[in-house]
Amino acid sequence: MNSDVQIAGDPLAIPHLLPPVPAHPATVAGFAGLARSIAADRAAWAPLVRYDATTRWYHRLRTGPGYEVWLLSWVPGQGSGRHDHGASSGVLSVLEGELTEHVEGGPRTLTAGAQRVFAPGYVHEVVNDALTPAVSLHVYFPGLTNMPMHPSQTTDAGATTAPPAIPAA
Repeated sequence: MNSDVQIAGDPLAIPHLLPPVPAHPATVAGFAGLARSIAADRAAWAPLVRYDATTRWYHRLRTGPGYEVWLLSWVPGQGSGRHDHGASSGVLSVLEGELTEHVEGGPRTLTAGAQRVFAPGYVHEVVNDALTPAVSLHVYFPGLTNMPMHPSQTTDAGATTAPPAIPAA
């Protein structure tokens, strides 16, 4: 009896019939999926995480054509300051703990597994308001080249936030 390969031929021998393999994700959904797949591989990122009480710790985890992936840790009280990401879009995924995203419409609590997607010019501040450390994953496309800080603003509770002198998320 003949096998399918004998009858139809080896599909790998006819590369023009195969769909092209993408060099990197090409859509926001693709980048969100990339973030989820990296997040799911805890054994690859967890040993890299460090906590620093004086400044937020960050590590570039991966780069690819037109994107980069960062791993950040946040001890209680650390924040990014109000900023945007210049010409980059992004995906923010909380891997461990809890972060608060302060945006024009009010604060949002992001727990482990939460994911936020944002476009160029999106202004926010990310803070660890919890009592335990947090870890987040950030995918920027194109890679991050500019992160303008924005003036402090009054929060919903009436407190004033000010940008810190450390790099933003």
